[in-house]
Amino acid sequence: MNLLNSVPQLSDNSLLDNAPLICFSHLRWDFVLQRPQHLMDRFGRERQVFYFEEFIPTDHHLAYLEIHPFEGTTVKAIRPRVPHLWDERKREDALRRLLDDLILLEGGRRPILWFYTPLMFAFARHIDAVAVVYDCMDELANFKFAPANLKASEQELMASADLVFTGGLSLYDAKRGQHDNIYPFPSGVDANHFRAARDWSVTEPADQAIIPHPRLGYYGVIDERLDLQLIKSVAAARPDLSFVFLGPILKISPEEVPKAANIHYLGQKAYTDLPAYLSGWQVALMPFALNEATRFISPTKTPEYLAAGRPVVGTPIVDVVRGYSEVPGVFLADDAEAFAAGCDAALSMARSDTAWLQTVDHMLSQSSWDTTFEKMSALLQQVPAQKVVSTFAPQRSNLRTPFGGQKDTYDYLVVGAGFAGAVLAERLAADGGKKVLVCDKKRHIGGNAYDHYDDAGILVHKYGPHIFHTNSEDVATYLSRFTAWRPYEHRVLAKIGDLHLPIPINRTTLNALYNLNLTTEAAAARFLADRAEPVDPVMTSRDVVISQVGTELYRIFFEGYTRKQWGLDPSELDRSVTARVPTRTNLDDRYFLDRFQAMPLDGYTRMFERMLDHENITVMLDTDFADLKQKPLAKHTIFTGPIDEYFDYRFGCLPYRSLEFKHETHDTRRLLPVAVINHPSENVAYTRVTEYKHLTGQVHPKTSITYEYARDEGDPYYPIPRPENQALYKKYERLTHGREDVTFVGRLGTYKYYNMDQVVGQALATYRRLQARFAAPSKALSGVQHD
Repeated sequence: MNLLNSVPQLSDNSLLDNAPLICFSHLRWDFVLQRPQHLMDRFGRERQVFYFEEFIPTDHHLAYLEIHPFEGTTVKAIRPRVPHLWDERKREDALRRLLDDLILLEGGRRPILWFYTPLMFAFARHIDAVAVVYDCMDELANFKFAPANLKASEQELMASADLVFTGGLSLYDAKRGQHDNIYPFPSGVDANHFRAARDWSVTEPADQAIIPHPRLGYYGVIDERLDLQLIKSVAAARPDLSFVFLGPILKISPEEVPKAANIHYLGQKAYTDLPAYLSGWQVALMPFALNEATRFISPTKTPEYLAAGRPVVGTPIVDVVRGYSEVPGVFLADDAEAFAAGCDAALSMARSDTAWLQTVDHMLSQSSWDTTFEKMSALLQQVPAQKVVSTFAPQRSNLRTPFGGQKDTYDYLVVGAGFAGAVLAERLAADGGKKVLVCDKKRHIGGNAYDHYDDAGILVHKYGPHIFHTNSEDVATYLSRFTAWRPYEHRVLAKIGDLHLPIPINRTTLNALYNLNLTTEAAAARFLADRAEPVDPVMTSRDVVISQVGTELYRIFFEGYTRKQWGLDPSELDRSVTARVPTRTNLDDRYFLDRFQAMPLDGYTRMFERMLDHENITVMLDTDFADLKQKPLAKHTIFTGPIDEYFDYRFGCLPYRSLEFKHETHDTRRLLPVAVINHPSENVAYTRVTEYKHLTGQVHPKTSITYEYARDEGDPYYPIPRPENQALYKKYERLTHGREDVTFVGRLGTYKYYNMDQVVGQALATYRRLQARFAAPSKALSGVQHD
């Protein structure tokens, strides 16, 4: 499921659609074909793109712009010429004027500003842009000869950007606390271009053809990021191998590069010629140094080498380890001996069959530059919905429609305007052609998923965080009729003493908690197995956790939190409570692993408004079902409230756990490292704290948070999973048997803890049964729906 591109764009983006894009880059357009060129060329197919390069000193007495078109692209490179005698202040003023002139030449339309270097923001900050994007492809401040003001310039750009991308996962981890709307985009690949290297009949370039086989090659800039001593040592250890290097030597002296009879430097080559050179290599190399300059890099050449069908030998760069260590054909080593052994293994693989490339090609199919562009473009389209126009954004209007009130006016009465009720009302009205009355005792639609703008103009969830995730394509497709999506993967940290540790427990959690260095899943599994305590049979929530991780981890992460959340010891709760939170042995810190994880772009309330906006639907808010129960308004009722309430608590009240929320706004951009911090300790009254801007991506100078307290009294939120409670529910369920006038749906109606997507799925399944009833009226649909 492509959540970014398979949904309708429901916001008005006319200004964005017509806006020219000005890309500010420290790289010359025609120097080395990298991320900026791949992306800007694709943006250039849908809008005018100007590629604004660093200024070039001139002997002329005036500043001016050179506009360079290039064959094969609509992008125009802009090269400012500034007199070399001008000081920085005069130069910046000139660049500001030249940029204004460029915009005027384009008719004065508000542009999109896209930055690859923060240093150019100084002369562009005054522009009234439709959107400001910072594509942080590298940590430039760590590079050799980086300007002293680079970090300060980046902070200023971050504060003004509407959208931030990073060139890899580790860079995202380092930057994600600095912006509210930030996404990682590791390097893509033009697989078809490099796949040509697999054709052994390709004519080899003459300067390489004379070099003996076997050949191991590298292409790219040769600078401080390469481990020169490693190259020298490996070449000396394997004199029978030829090492080929393509690319310019920058920021280091040519005398510094290793020299040997089997090391060959062929200079910089055009992007179009790279497959021909790769066709003559048996193995591709990434001999990067492990230093500050490479700490956050995500080398584009990794997928390119693999697309060419070449095994790769490299050093353990963080993003390469995270993204490729399990990919066949990738060999990583951190010293000369291991690197040389990796070369031997890669050569052996190169001489074997190509079955390993099937896995590689599947992985690469999801990493194209086209896919990267499409996802970035979709996120750019969402900027207008996430920008703060004013400090006090207007509240959403609640959906209210007039009520007729006549006997049998409606085909269905739907009680509850949350997910279950709204889905069934929409389907019955829009697909079934039925007249539907929806009532809700709350003063708003959306049930507990209701969100709104608080007094500071920050979108918050009134009833605590609601994170949408699902593996059901049907559910995702259905809801996508009513909302565009913001991709979001939920992460939760547990506050343990002074530590913030990932939950569910993973390898990072164990390493930080116990000061360990578990480097593999197998090692983490052994660690947990040594602490697990066999329990037979596994009956309760306590049994589940102790049998998996033992008493100590149970007490640290689960015991106190569960007692606070449920008001009961885990030994008194059904096993399903803690079974929902798995234990992992990898480094995956996502709370959910579903294929579709996203947040409604305009919020849940706007999504519900669109669902219920139909001529066949009447909505009554601030209306209790008890006030309508005796009125024959519809022949059939769909009840999503508590089933015991419907039957006037005939057998007593079903136990529910309630929640209380304390909302605060703070005059700071960000407070928490992730959206939710759990507090397992019973010494802390609340269970968790939520910061909503992580969920929504809203860019705002302030932030709003919510403290969550579990309570015995209050509105019902969670059915309490205990055998005696289930037995009581079954007594109510039996009352529904044979009833033709009512259907119970949802978490409260069926006394079961459902995620949002499960409620939607249950409602859709219930509607399909109702459809069958339309076709065969003699078949009654009654009782409780469990789908």
